[in-house]
Amino acid sequence: MHRREFLKKASLMGGFLIINPYQNIFNEFSQDELLGKGNPPLFGKDFKLREEVMLQFNLMKKAAKEKGFNIHVISSFRSYSHQNRIWERKYRDFRNRGLSHQNTIDKIIEYSTIPGTSRHHWGTDLDIIDTTKGFPKNPLSEVHFNEGGSMGKFKLWLDENSEKYGFHLVYTNEAGRKGFKYEPWHFSYKPIAQKMLNEYLTLDLKTILTQNNLMGSEHFTDEFITKYKNENILDINPELLP
Repeated sequence: MHRREFLKKASLMGGFLIINPYQNIFNEFSQDELLGKGNPPLFGKDFKLREEVMLQFNLMKKAAKEKGFNIHVISSFRSYSHQNRIWERKYRDFRNRGLSHQNTIDKIIEYSTIPGTSRHHWGTDLDIIDTTKGFPKNPLSEVHFNEGGSMGKFKLWLDENSEKYGFHLVYTNEAGRKGFKYEPWHFSYKPIAQKMLNEYLTLDLKTILTQNNLMGSEHFTDEFITKYKNENILDINPELLP
């Protein structure tokens, strides 16, 4: 609820409202929604996005089609449970290869988020590719988007046009950026995602990650959580920061 809406409702009720002291009444999104545990209003069949995000994405897809590109969505909204399945699969895989717990965690977070911290939980982010030259075996690979790659021209088109529709690259190839590796396919709808990140940053991340009892979470030290927040959550395209 926005502050203006809250004050209006309070006035209509004679200035009296029953308030839950444990809830920030001015937040637009619930904690469960920010963590991928809620049920946000989503639209779409093969992939899911918030209504405004879907409308703008369809406009961008149409514009791309007119230039000869066929945008295909690899991933969009992912629930907490979905992200947790990815986390556990990779955790077991790297442990079976002989990696230590800490090295396993470090390896996973090169590209994948800890459940409850993914931008894909918000219904504002999506991974996209161009399939005009076919569907590559490993679609989410930087090599396809580089100059001379099958999606090189598509990448140039995105660089020039995606922000017109509100979509910004999240994990850039900016020199010195830390956290998740460069992902030329991951875009976020700024008008909503920026607000969600702002509210997400008010959460007690350490307590949340500890209470979720994730596979390997006993190795999440205070130092690790602080670093993860600063590098993996916040070291993104500056245009998307609150």
